[in-house]
Amino acid sequence: MSSLSCSASNLTPLFSSNTANATAMANYLCARFDTIANKLSDTTYAIDNTYLLFSAFLVFAMQLGFAMLCAGSVRAKNTMNIMLTNVLDAAAGGLSYYLFGFAFAFGSPSNGFIGRHFFGLTDYPKPSGDYSFFLYQWAFAIAAAGITSGSIAERTQFVAYLIYSSFLTGFVYPIVSHWFWSSDGWASPNRIDNLLFGSGVIDFAGSGVVHMVGGIAGLWGAFIEGPRVGRFDQSGRSVALRGHSASLVVLGSFLLWFGWYGFNPGSFLTIAKGYGDGGSYYGQWSAIGRTAVTTTLAGCTSALTTLFSKRLLEGHWNVLDVCNGLLAGFAAITSGCSVVEPWAAIICGFVASWVLIGCNKLAEKLKYDDPLEAAQLHGECGAWGVLFTGLFATTSYVNEVYPGQPGRPYGLFMGGGGKLLAAQIVQILVVLGWVTATMGPLFYLLNKMKLLRVSRDDEMAGMDLTRHGGFAYAYYDEDDQSIKHAYMMGKIEPNMGKIEPNIATPPANHSLPSKDV
Repeated sequence: MSSLSCSASNLTPLFSSNTANATAMANYLCARFDTIANKLSDTTYAIDNTYLLFSAFLVFAMQLGFAMLCAGSVRAKNTMNIMLTNVLDAAAGGLSYYLFGFAFAFGSPSNGFIGRHFFGLTDYPKPSGDYSFFLYQWAFAIAAAGITSGSIAERTQFVAYLIYSSFLTGFVYPIVSHWFWSSDGWASPNRIDNLLFGSGVIDFAGSGVVHMVGGIAGLWGAFIEGPRVGRFDQSGRSVALRGHSASLVVLGSFLLWFGWYGFNPGSFLTIAKGYGDGGSYYGQWSAIGRTAVTTTLAGCTSALTTLFSKRLLEGHWNVLDVCNGLLAGFAAITSGCSVVEPWAAIICGFVASWVLIGCNKLAEKLKYDDPLEAAQLHGECGAWGVLFTGLFATTSYVNEVYPGQPGRPYGLFMGGGGKLLAAQIVQILVVLGWVTATMGPLFYLLNKMKLLRVSRDDEMAGMDLTRHGGFAYAYYDEDDQSIKHAYMMGKIEPNMGKIEPNIATPPANHSLPSKDV
């Protein structure tokens, strides 16, 4: 703590005229003072690292939320497959980010395009970052990969998941995070000089860096693969392929909501930091609390807007739509959560809901099939969040979060001019271009090499049975006509005072015996 210092030469004149005793006393007091200062410094580091580790754990818990959300959104016959891909995102992403990704993202000193140090965490940690920072950034990287897996669910080969997940977390995503989050990045607001439009891009927790990257990657994967069998009928009309468990969708949504409190507030990285001269109730801890509030308000507003909008459009209250609306609000507010007023977050969530609804309508018209609406929810709503920051960022909060640059541009609607908005538009364009230029060709090559999509027969039978050795459940939805099951749960009805099961007869070539229920 550089502000706490002690000099014996300054203390000596304050004591008696006995120079020897005065000097000894001053040296003794300074030694004790330095010890206290060092302890306070250690305590500050410990508090900040503990806060960051806890935030990393929350963000990692979002993987469980993704897994539950994905599992509930697909048909029962593909449950094991989608759960395995979520585990794979974390495992494969962990190694690729350790070996390459973290170095490409934060390996400073470097150039504005790519990092070039800390491969395999060599020469790390540094005073600028500890292991907790690596863990936190890894949790973000695998979140981007998890978004993509939802777009290509129910029809993708397992080897394709391995390839794209490693490539995305080890190269594509780290480059983007370097541009906007590293102190060396060409568009980073943390640069010492040469800020883009005098501002840099404000994407505080990753509406563009995480959500747009994952959403656009999923967009290309789903587009190249094409829709699932039966998603559109012969006349081109949309056919709903319902997920098998609304309960899992709701559980996953709540887990993601919980994890978002590490995603957005945790992006401050530290908590024990005062604003001003100190001694005030207001500091970075207050900004963290405000960020949690804006995150909450945006998600809640988007959820309610989706609820009533879908009721007016379709005539019913749909919990699945509400969950997606909730997540759309979170994805949108992630960019500007730390630099906008709580009332502005309500506007962000309201618009995010309509962006999601509009993009879903457009996807149906274009015969685009995304089982989890991941490209629409994360890609398009993430882009809206980036623009929203350029419109509503306030000058006081911008200077708190990004200090050291007086007169930094802020939101257009808040009187800050159009420079920040211009920087935000640049981010949308370069993220769209970069992910398209990298993930598009990857999915195209995998498709050409017959490594992307499973066969029609495997897709109809379900990948749990054909690729993973068995089903996740001992029964299946009765309205799923894509396969005939060996046995399934049947209705139990009274018959002459006895309760008898309704047993499905297995096909002759199936190895499993019929079972009573």
